Amino acid sequence: MAEARTVEIAVGTTALHGDLSLPEGTGTLVVFAHGSGSSRHSPRNRQVARQLNASGFGTLLVDLLTEVEEETERRTGHLRFDIGLLKNRLVAITRWLRDQAGTGGLRVGYFGASTGGAAALVAAAELGNKIGAVVSRGGRPDLAGDALNRVSAPTLLIVGGRDEHVLALNREAAKHLACHHRLEVVPGATHLFEEPGALERVGELAVEWLTAYLEPPAPRPR
Repeated sequence: MAEARTVEIAVGTTALHGDLSLPEGTGTLVVFAHGSGSSRHSPRNRQVARQLNASGFGTLLVDLLTEVEEETERRTGHLRFDIGLLKNRLVAITRWLRDQAGTGGLRVGYFGASTGGAAALVAAAELGNKIGAVVSRGGRPDLAGDALNRVSAPTLLIVGGRDEHVLALNREAAKHLACHHRLEVVPGATHLFEEPGALERVGELAVEWLTAYLEPPAPRPR
């Protein structure tokens, strides 16, 4: 498995930091969009990232907020719901990746959690076919609003069976997705998927979906 290296990404006058892992020979890169006060150090997302790396996917776990903004967020809790800000940062990061020698040719997908799921969907709607697939874990797709029917990337919504409020929001939001999509419920899991085996199941579902829709097709034999 590839070791992660820290990268600094300039978004206007703001510097964001991420951990980039690129398994040898990978043709894909999954960008993680965190939410609800989380960061690239989230043990849940890092566990899923390790599963993706083990399956050959590159990953970028990136902080969409600066340290100063994170401190403000801890006091006020308002930035986690600023989907426009999070989306703009995610789009800028994606464009930065396309300009880098080591990542410019990779097919990009998104993995969003909580409010990061909404940011990933809105960014995917804006970037169109530049995004190959989207996976949302315990996400808030309802916060994506009118962007839902403009998402073209195949989208997987993963929700815990005991996360009843968020499950209801995902079911309603799924009705507005015009792209190929699926809602997958992990039985017995709550919002943070802390139950034994729940997060591993999230990783398995993400690998299956991204393998089907993000990986480029194998070349046909001549």
